[in-house]
Amino acid sequence: MESKYYVYMLLCSDRTFYTGTSNDVKKRVKTHNAGKGAKYTKVRRPVKLMYTEELVDKSAALKREIAIKKLTRQQKKQLLKSHGINWRDYLIK
Repeated sequence: MESKYYVYMLLCSDRTFYTGTSNDVKKRVKTHNAGKGAKYTKVRRPVKLMYTEELVDKSAALKREIAIKKLTRQQKKQLLKSHGINWRDYLIK
């Protein structure tokens, strides 16, 4: 049996969004904040987890990640809003 996979969205310190996939989101966010996650997030730390979506398998998660990455910033904000998430609540103060 394959473990569950998730697509997740982070808010970076420069207020940009980063989308990725993982089967252990909590661990993955720690990795990003340690500077070992992705080249993109390495220079935009700290990051905060804003959104996760559970998918049936890795393939579905990767497809969803690609779809979210293709969205405009405004569309990403709308996705968050449609799930009751105000990205501004995650701003690093």
